[in-house]
Amino acid sequence: MALKAEPATPPLVAADAYPQPASGQRPLPVEQFLRLRKQLPPMYAILTMNAAALAYTHMGIAPHTLTLWLPLALIAACFIRMVHWMRPLEANVISEARALQLLRRTEFMAAALSLLFVVWALALEQFGHGDERGHVTVFIAITVMGCIFCLSYLPRAAHLVCVVVLGIFLTYCFARGTVTMAAMALNILMVSVIVLKVVRDLYTSFTALEHSRSALRHERSQAQHLAEENARLAHSDPLTGLPNRRYFFARLDALLARGDQAAPFAIGVIDLDRFKPINDAHGHAQGDRLLQVIGERLREASGPDAVIARLGGDEFGLIIEGTMEAVEAKGAWLCERVQQPVPLGDIAVSVGCSVGLAAWPEAGTGAHDLFDRADFALYHAKKARRGGIVRFSSELERIIRSEQALEAALQSADLKRELTMVYQPIVRTRSLAMVGVEALARWESPTIGAVSAELLFAAAERLGMARTVTLAAFECVLADIGRLPPEQRLSFNLAPTDIADAGTVTALIERIARSGVDARRLVFEITETSLIGDFTVARGALERLRACGAMIALDDFGTGYSSLSTLHMLPIDIIKIDRSFAVRLDDPEGRRLVRAIFNLTRSLRLECVFEGIETEMQLMEATLAGFHYAQGYFIERPVALGVLLEQHSARAA
Repeated sequence: MALKAEPATPPLVAADAYPQPASGQRPLPVEQFLRLRKQLPPMYAILTMNAAALAYTHMGIAPHTLTLWLPLALIAACFIRMVHWMRPLEANVISEARALQLLRRTEFMAAALSLLFVVWALALEQFGHGDERGHVTVFIAITVMGCIFCLSYLPRAAHLVCVVVLGIFLTYCFARGTVTMAAMALNILMVSVIVLKVVRDLYTSFTALEHSRSALRHERSQAQHLAEENARLAHSDPLTGLPNRRYFFARLDALLARGDQAAPFAIGVIDLDRFKPINDAHGHAQGDRLLQVIGERLREASGPDAVIARLGGDEFGLIIEGTMEAVEAKGAWLCERVQQPVPLGDIAVSVGCSVGLAAWPEAGTGAHDLFDRADFALYHAKKARRGGIVRFSSELERIIRSEQALEAALQSADLKRELTMVYQPIVRTRSLAMVGVEALARWESPTIGAVSAELLFAAAERLGMARTVTLAAFECVLADIGRLPPEQRLSFNLAPTDIADAGTVTALIERIARSGVDARRLVFEITETSLIGDFTVARGALERLRACGAMIALDDFGTGYSSLSTLHMLPIDIIKIDRSFAVRLDDPEGRRLVRAIFNLTRSLRLECVFEGIETEMQLMEATLAGFHYAQGYFIERPVALGVLLEQHSARAA
């Protein structure tokens, strides 16, 4: 009999209760043993009843050894085996090897008992007469048929019983030479063969059913595994292996669903510092490798009370259970791990990180509110405390509400009516004669009052209205430039988003052409931060503006990322020295530094304007250092163009 075993090993605990293991799969020998175990007690009951009946009909005819003591021994053995198979199994795990061992033992017991019973029955047959001998034949026939059916889940044992009993019985009948008994024996044999065929077919159906069930369970297991893998992939980031944004918010929602029963926790947003320059300088492959290493470090720091997920790009999310002090300590520790150098090929690079935190329920009770406040705390950290950890507070709440009010006012603003321009003069250092002006936007909102240019353009960028605000301000400038003397220039500031937006640059050029203004009188000022994003795009935008006749000025020089190669590669006409250098004109070292900057601009044949002049001494030192142009509060504060022109006309007179 061929037995095919499945790999699983299920537990077995009780007589009639066989719980499926976690996989829901049992090996075929185990299942075969469990089915057989239910049918063996009835088989021993048949043997016991038939043996007792046969012994009773031969009492007084055969010796007491055959009618009393030997039957009692056989019946006792059957009763013991019946009780053995009926007793509950111990709560342990039955293996495939154990099941095979028990099946082989059952086959041996079947052969041994068959031999004992048939020899005993034929021994009784010698002492009987007509009815008693007929009872022996009936005993053998009924017992064989009953045993075959009860052993249907163990066909080899059924075959052994049939071969042992009917083989001895046929041999005995032919040896006696009784035609009637021989015919009966042959009849029993033929019926037994047919019954064995039926049993074999039933067993084949049983094994086929078990194999199909096993295959079905395997398919279900594979489907479950595939579903679990898909769920894992759906909730994990493929690059770093960390949980992804979907899992982050699902976990956050689960924590919030606990309500008041939830332990204190906080969420955080981590943003890497200096990642983009490294990614641009070394390529995206190395940038991905850097993210993978950082992801491994963050994953090692995760635990039951800390979920760290990649939200996208170089931004990561935190959910940490505990007090805010413990959360801040955990955030500081994570920052230290992130800042450790990462080997990329032959070099090692390091990045910093800024963290914004928001505690539940102080900062908010909803997922959207908590994340927005953590994100705003991150924004504040990158702006005011880069590389630090900022906790959302009531002060930041006030700033948020102010920004929300500002954004709402800007969305409904009539910029053509509410937006105005003020101008700060740029003068010659020796004569203080005005050579041009710098335009600065002012917004007077009817709902929130006066708004500075910095807040205006920051809100416009957040709302995606940067182009709208820039073009509205530029149209004011084009309307005012005709009031300036023809030899004077007008400077207009462009934000980094303006330089990166080809549509904004195109719109500026179109408006210059429509206005009829001489583009050579326009100076577009950019800051050094405009060059960080995409240097190629920035250079292309500046070249387009310069090609139409306008000049380009690099504002706030000395505080950003410019280098000699940057200045050489960009189409720049004017350098504006940052106001932070003006306060250094009072000490010798500062004056030497300023003089070096002036020599650099002169060697590059660039005009140079010194910004932030606030005292007469600073103006004098800038003049002595060789600077020809300056601007600042000492010279003139930004005022309306009409007021500025009147003041300078009065001075000229």
